[in-house]
Amino acid sequence: MPPRGHEGGPPQQPADRICGRLAPSPTGYAHLGNAWAFLLAWLAVRARKGVLILRLEDIDPQRSRPEFATALLEDLRWLGLDWDQGPDVGGPAGPYEQSRRTAVYADVLARLEAAGLTYPCFCTRKELRLLAAAPHVDDAGAPYPGICRELSAEQREALLRAGRKAAVRLRCAAERVDFVDALLGPQSFCLVECGGDFALRRSDGVLAYQLAVAVDDALMGVNQVVRGRDILSSTPRQIALLRLLGYAVPSYAHIPLLLDGEGQRLAKRHQSLSLRVLRERGADPRRIVGLLARLAGLNPRGWSVLPAELLPDFALERLPGADQRVTDQDLRRLAS
Repeated sequence: MPPRGHEGGPPQQPADRICGRLAPSPTGYAHLGNAWAFLLAWLAVRARKGVLILRLEDIDPQRSRPEFATALLEDLRWLGLDWDQGPDVGGPAGPYEQSRRTAVYADVLARLEAAGLTYPCFCTRKELRLLAAAPHVDDAGAPYPGICRELSAEQREALLRAGRKAAVRLRCAAERVDFVDALLGPQSFCLVECGGDFALRRSDGVLAYQLAVAVDDALMGVNQVVRGRDILSSTPRQIALLRLLGYAVPSYAHIPLLLDGEGQRLAKRHQSLSLRVLRERGADPRRIVGLLARLAGLNPRGWSVLPAELLPDFALERLPGADQRVTDQDLRRLAS
């Protein structure tokens, strides 16, 4: 399916010009784990004198809040990060808030539907939870068994008359999706391993993460994606969508995760490790960057540094392969 331009299509970048992105979700305050991922993504672009986009992934109206969006921009700037395009500075590929791009996603979804590449799914969340006895694949969830894939037109009409609301799923092809990760090396996935036919629009009408991210990366000209390895199972799905739509596929680097002292992935539940709380406690942002850089193997002595000071020696291939743990001693040093 060839792409149909939207507002002039993707911004034109020189073939060798890196364009990366920071893509925070304003569903809570940014924590050290977010700072780790954003710092490394920022370095991967700035070290190659590329263009950096900040995109707010606020497509979920039930979880996203404007106060968190404001705090995210403030906290990232406090940390010493900047960007060339974004909701606060504008740019040629805006708007840079997904909540303002729903017409773009709806247009792409209509093209996929017209090409016969989607189908309505009437399974409820409760029904899907009951099917979740199969082992999960990272964050992909249990594979969808295709219950609604071959429903007849009469069956679909009967479900609609009964008041059932339908999500929209992509008909995933059986072939494998192969790509080379800048850190993890060659990767090969069958989409069934990543959850099977995945949703492009939820039954409540909200456009799905996979669709929005793939479309935005294409239309914003993003050609380098640096993000946590917990998103690895999403990458084959996004690549499959990009190929169906006729868009170029970015390069990917899935970085190790930042863990707490008990070995759990840092998340928004770690409120005491949010940048906002650390700021209120008087933490120096240079100490935070210095700690993250030490864990990344870029600052062996853990000195306080600005992000820009890490650029001369940065290379993605120098990053550690294993997840990194933030100890209680590390946290005490941040506030001392």
